[in-house]
Amino acid sequence: MNLLTLDFRGVIAGLLLAVAFLVFGGSLGLFFVIAMLYFLIVSSIVTHAGKESKKGMHLYQKSRSIRNVAANGIPPLLFALLFFFSGMHYSHAIATVAVIGFAGSIAAVTSDKFSSEIGVLDGTPHSIVNFKAVKKGVSGGITVLGLASGLAGAMLMSLILIPLPYIYAGVAIGIAAEAVIIAGFIGTLIDSFLGYFEEKGIGTKYTTNFICGIAGGLIGMLLYSIIV
Repeated sequence: MNLLTLDFRGVIAGLLLAVAFLVFGGSLGLFFVIAMLYFLIVSSIVTHAGKESKKGMHLYQKSRSIRNVAANGIPPLLFALLFFFSGMHYSHAIATVAVIGFAGSIAAVTSDKFSSEIGVLDGTPHSIVNFKAVKKGVSGGITVLGLASGLAGAMLMSLILIPLPYIYAGVAIGIAAEAVIIAGFIGTLIDSFLGYFEEKGIGTKYTTNFICGIAGGLIGMLLYSIIV
């Protein structure tokens, strides 16, 4: 059974993650869950982009499992937890940047998803470290189409911020969107950089995705704090 590219174990892990967001998301629990569902739907759509071409290159991955859910879902959950505990201690400022961290985290993994799934349909990729030509599908390789798609993915994910002013006071929506988009794009660059070391046996795509999500969230928080 596959649901939005998740296999059975992935679906179960996703449901458990949704419960965690509802329990620890405080007043924004439902917002967090809807944002994650939006990410899953968008990711599923982009996964099927150029499906036949990817199959021809043996790069099409039909389903994802529990490790994918953990790598992409735990980072935003950590920022949701920061929101929850900062709210308990009545720190509205920290709670606000935690929400931006959540959005930046999702934007980063979405940006990476777009970059990898669409970028592989472009011409010859080049290593982000030494700019040498590499085979399609090799971690650490980038293309112009991939980078442009990554930016588009971050912009698309920034749309989750639209309802925030109506459900959570104090968020400067314009600044938040800018911070999230930039953080998301930088996140995919970090992912590609770490991917270079994957090819050398240092880390896996799961650890890389996890760090990408954490980095996107932290960068989003930092940018928002500086600009505001």
